[in-house]
Formats: sequence, C-alpha cells, structure tokens
Amino acid sequence: MLKKIILSLSLMSCPLVVLADQIKLNDDAPKTHVVVKGDTLWDISALFLEQPWLWPKLWRLNPEINNPHLIYPGDILKLVYDENGEPMLVVDPVKPSYKWSPKIRQEKTKDSAITLLPLEVVAPFIRYDHLFTEDELEALPYIIGSDEGYRMTTKDFKVYVNADLELAQSYAIYDKGEELFDPETDESLGFYVNLVGTGQVLKRGDIENKVPTTMNVGSVKREIHAGDYVVPVNDGQLFPAVFSMKAANASLRGAIVKATSNGREFAKLDVVMINRGIEHNVTVGDVMAIKRPSPAVVDTGSGPVYNIETSRWNKLTGGDYKMPEEQLGELMVFKVYQKASMALILHTEKPARINDLITAPE
Repeated sequence: MLKKIILSLSLMSCPLVVLADQIKLNDDAPKTHVVVKGDTLWDISALFLEQPWLWPKLWRLNPEINNPHLIYPGDILKLVYDENGEPMLVVDPVKPSYKWSPKIRQEKTKDSAITLLPLEVVAPFIRYDHLFTEDELEALPYIIGSDEGYRMTTKDFKVYVNADLELAQSYAIYDKGEELFDPETDESLGFYVNLVGTGQVLKRGDIENKVPTTMNVGSVKREIHAGDYVVPVNDGQLFPAVFSMKAANASLRGAIVKATSNGREFAKLDVVMINRGIEHNVTVGDVMAIKRPSPAVVDTGSGPVYNIETSRWNKLTGGDYKMPEEQLGELMVFKVYQKASMALILHTEKPARINDLITAPE
C-alpha cells in the first residue's frame, strides 16, 4: 500500500518562521558546488547553512535561481555576497563555446530538476502505522473470526467483521499495539497500532441481525487475530502533495517517545513519535532540533564527579552544574495527532535515542 501513497517533498512557496535575522554559514561552506544527480535541495542547503530550513534567505534576490526547484545536474552554484554583505547562491553562467562542430543538442527537462527529498528516497521510510486514542479504538469495527477458524499468516483467506462495511472497499487491519505515555506527565498519548494486513469487502453485513461483513485478506504483514481493528485504507494516510518545511514554534519543547523501528538507537530517515501534537500547535512540515543534555556533574570535596558515579550523600551536599543541551540532529513532522506526532529524521551527527529532547531549531 505504501507504493500507492502519493508523496512529494518540496520546499516551494513555504511559509518561514525565522528564528534569527541572519543566516549562519557553515565554517567549511564551499565557494562553489557542482550539482550532481542525486543531490537534493536539503543536501545543497546543508552544505552551506547551519540551518538548512532557512534556504529561502540563501536563494533570494537571484534571477538565475528564481525557482530553486528547477536546478539541474551540471549546474554550478556559486556563493556570493550582496551589497549588504549577506550571502546568496547564484548559478555561475557556463561560458559559451565558439568551436563549430556537429553535436547533439541537449535540453534540460523539468523531470530532471533537483527536488527537496525525492519520493523514491523518502517513501520507504514513511510508515503506514497509526496512533489511536482508547476512545477511537472502541469506536472501530474489528475482526471476530475467519473462515479457517484459527490465526492466519498467509493471504487470500476470509475474515468476518462486526460492522456493515462498504462493498468492494479496501480496509487496513491493525493490531492494538503498545500504549504510549508522555514521559513528563505520564498522560496517555494513545495506542501505537501496527498494520498487520489489508483486505477488501466481498459481502456487506447486516449487523442489526448479527450478520458480519465478509472481507478477503489480500496481503498479510504479520499474524491476524480476532479483535484486530479494521479501518478504511486511506484514513490518516493521505499525505499532502507538498510539505511546506518551516522552523517549529520557538516555544516548542518535548521528547522522542518511540522509534517505529523499535530499536534502541536510530538515525537519518528513521521514523519516530514525539509527545507534541495539535494541542501544542505542531503542524505538518515543522522542522525540529534533536538535543540531548550532557551528563550531569556534581562538584564534591574531591572535585567534579559525574552524578551517576557518585554517592547519594554527594548528590545531596554537592553543587550541581547546569550542563548544556547539545544538538545532534533534525527531524521533520509529517503526521500530526492530538497529543503526538510522527516525524522523519533528516540528519543526525550521532544516533538519537528515546527521551532525547526536541525543540525549535537554532
């Protein structure tokens, strides 16, 4: 089903929340860059900027790149400065050749233009999983049994659902999954449900007379059980054609609460859940920094000692230092729920972990 999701990431015409008056160039920012096949706008901006999401300030005032979506492999990008000393990128014009010789004329096509994050790179990492509250789960129809009378892991068998579903419609099948909690408040964020299969309705039920709907299971990812939930296949899975990337709200502060890989550590292009959502003014396309506090240190009579390595007495009597929070990467939100959101990690300098902090980018 993932292949059917129409998804294109583009920074075109995006609103921008500017956190600083001036953009910050990387110390090792190149003077020129030759665009190669496989480059993305995010990659190119990250070569020059400490804050790649502030790309419009770098590409501005440039008639050569009035549409930065339309740059092509072979183009030479040059870092220059305007009359106010502000940096910007221009396309370095290729010097014409006056040598007369027959050659094939080559034209750049729009299809070869550089994009932000190509679909073929991003789509495999955007999960079909979902987050439901307990009330939402209670309202969903669910599987009551199968024609085989036991659990099934292969496709092309029939299951029965306790609802009057639409004939010939496709449905996703989810198990209940684990309940996620806010690490700060212990409040339930919802149940992280896993896609276990998909099916299509063969015969509409009449649940008023206790006749269930018959559904053929066309694909199976893992064992399907009685009690698994049934949801229209596109619910919560229709992504916008354009993600308008922008810096998250300056007041944002939260944490990573789950990685969809279920690994202990995760990195670029992994999908994670954060404990901030609609209630916290999070929107699709928000770019956030991933941070981690440096290990706590206590000043004791014997000198500074890591908090984890010292005695309880030293912890009570010693002086704690306020250790800084170091940024280790960025992520972008692509799906927002009431109290939580799903995000794609764009970059990490070291592996991210559960309970790492997320804030507005610096």
